[in-house]
Amino acid sequence: MLRETPNTEAVIVEYGFLDNEKDANKLKANYKDYAEAVVRAILEYKGIDYTPVTGSDYYTVKNGDTLWTIAKNNGLTVNELKSLNNLTSNTLSIGQTLKLSPGPNAVPDTNIDIGPDVYYVVKLGDSLYSIAKNNNLTVDELKRLNNLTTNTLSIGQQLLIKKGEGNIIDDNVTSYTVKSGDNLYKIANTYSVSVNDIKKANNLTGNLISIGQTLIIPTNNQLEPEYISYTVKPGDTLYKIALTNNTSVDAIKNLNNISSDILTIGQKLLIP
Repeated sequence: MLRETPNTEAVIVEYGFLDNEKDANKLKANYKDYAEAVVRAILEYKGIDYTPVTGSDYYTVKNGDTLWTIAKNNGLTVNELKSLNNLTSNTLSIGQTLKLSPGPNAVPDTNIDIGPDVYYVVKLGDSLYSIAKNNNLTVDELKRLNNLTTNTLSIGQQLLIKKGEGNIIDDNVTSYTVKSGDNLYKIANTYSVSVNDIKKANNLTGNLISIGQTLIIPTNNQLEPEYISYTVKPGDTLYKIALTNNTSVDAIKNLNNISSDILTIGQKLLIP
């Protein structure tokens, strides 16, 4: 029933009933996303600028933004951000809305198995302390498992809470399923092999990998890692770091998936 209220535009919100446990759990896990979608739809219909609430799964592009800065500020890689939004280029427009997490159809807020490992998907209100406590870990153990240097978490972030042993294919080969935050150097270092060995075993021509991708790890080759870790200091530039380490600026940018020449003090870089 719509009341005849002068100078007020009526809005009808249609609703229904859930009749199975799967849909009910999906609603419980994502009700804030659905509520946000209703607000967004109404404001867009009225032509009103929309600013997502703090902690939402969307970001509105502002003047001066780049894919790299948005990804970095939200705990993503540029490739993950582009994949979430089906972007084929690095071009952004002011006012454009970007998705920062898979949203209502994402993995539920529970522990999940990815390959041999077990992960927890961060939800609103979580902290390292609460996640560690609920999984019989200390905060330091949780941070070490995920190579975290701060206590900052982002909604939808996957945290390793139990390390598996890998899926043995034969005496010389192990399979590994790529998870959020992985790169070839990190995986190679974990299994004490070289990046080139992994690329050769998987017929990779570049360093790009995707979440959920299965990689073959040749465990019989125990070469030293090909890269070193470098912490940016005051006065550093990409050119200066590249020159000092006998490499190129492009090689450093490609290895670290960065598109800008801007560095921040304390930033961690992988150096060929």
